[in-house]
Amino acid sequence: MIPSAFDYTRPTSVDEAIRALTDAGEDGKVIAGGQSLLPLMRLRLAAPAMLVDVGALGDLRGIRDEGDWLWIGALTTHDEVVHDPLIREHCGLLSQAAGTVADPAVRHRGTLGGSLAHADPAADLPAVAVALDATLLARGPGGERSIGAGEFFQDYLTTALGPGEILTGVRVPKLGEGWGYHYEKFHRTAQAWAIVGVAAVARRSNGQIGEARIGLANMGTVPVRASAAEAAAAGAAADRDALREAAQRADEGTSPPSDLHGAADYRRHLARVLTGRALAVASGV
Repeated sequence: MIPSAFDYTRPTSVDEAIRALTDAGEDGKVIAGGQSLLPLMRLRLAAPAMLVDVGALGDLRGIRDEGDWLWIGALTTHDEVVHDPLIREHCGLLSQAAGTVADPAVRHRGTLGGSLAHADPAADLPAVAVALDATLLARGPGGERSIGAGEFFQDYLTTALGPGEILTGVRVPKLGEGWGYHYEKFHRTAQAWAIVGVAAVARRSNGQIGEARIGLANMGTVPVRASAAEAAAAGAAADRDALREAAQRADEGTSPPSDLHGAADYRRHLARVLTGRALAVASGV
């Protein structure tokens, strides 16, 4: 299909982009890699009157070390996230999960910020951001602000970004000594959305799990933390049986959808199984 008519602007600064987006109001939409927005426009499920192309904003690209954190620009592509040495060393979960996104063509065009701002609960990287307690950085008419990942995703395809605000970057805490990670997902084909995805990090100490954080994809209208499974894993022995037991609580508090690819009960089962696998790998057992 052909998208409905729209206007287009390509600003050369963040301030110019904010002004264009503010002027467009509810009819404006930011476009970066376009890997999520353009298919919706072609199907006329989205029909923005103005596209604000932020692709020329070099300030929104790159990765830098900020001590206990990594700053990752919103326009950093999935492929760059996969291969960047800083991310692979200090935040390997993000690198690993980005490598499972769609296919190489999409990973070379799609951006980290675009994936997070699009806020599809079936996407891989929002669940990772939640598991890592990432901080999302926004800039708009009122200035700059920081938003925790747990508060950023508000509903299906809906975020905490206000009118005229643009996601400029993501601040991710480094995983220190003793932490392991793993991203596990079940999907129909390599390019398909996750039927269920599990992002897990775990800190192992003296043969036990000191702390675990688990983000779930496609288990509700937003990426969710498996809080009950996290609590059950904390203090448990670092062995497969104990972690499988903790993972039996992974679906508590979730509201998975039912669709052509799986009923809600099936997704609950997958969440428990995949969480057990992800915790085992993250814990090194």
